[in-house]
Amino acid sequence: MHFTRTQVAGAWIIDPDPRHDERGRFMRAWCGREFEEHGIHFLPVQANMQFNPCKGTVRGLHLQIAPTLEAKLVRCTRGAIFDVAVDLRPDSASFGQWCGVELTAENGRMLYVPEQCAHGFQSIEDNSEALYLTSAFYAPESCRGARFDDPAFGIQWPLPVSAISEQDRNWPLMQGQGNTPGQNNPTKERFL
Repeated sequence: MHFTRTQVAGAWIIDPDPRHDERGRFMRAWCGREFEEHGIHFLPVQANMQFNPCKGTVRGLHLQIAPTLEAKLVRCTRGAIFDVAVDLRPDSASFGQWCGVELTAENGRMLYVPEQCAHGFQSIEDNSEALYLTSAFYAPESCRGARFDDPAFGIQWPLPVSAISEQDRNWPLMQGQGNTPGQNNPTKERFL
């Protein structure tokens, strides 16, 4: 596998090193030893799949806070998605920065999203499917989110949004971005 750093500290783009023969291709999707060699301490405990019939669908931005901090390793198993990580670690040098990468079933590319970074994606083809491994079990009481269109981040989604959940559409904006001071503005602390 080939590991490429992103502008979000600790987030990595991981490209497979496929082997081709008359049967097709083989590629490694995760290897604890290779991850450790790059300083990534990731032990998956759960795998989730999401299917989106319509291109333009946005899911996220989601994360889990302590005590169930969650890292993710995301890949596209059908179609294509634009995958995003946003740094919401209050003490991080890259706080508020985001990275995005196109993951397709064909390229086999993955995005590693560290703990306390929000994750989301947009399907850029109809009938797209994503598979992601997580380092923690799903814990609804620890779930938090950030708005996909928050001007504090300025994420450049490739397509107009065709579908999004009410929850994802209505996460609060970050403090100082269109909110009136003193009106219970969300802050970095809500991601601790």
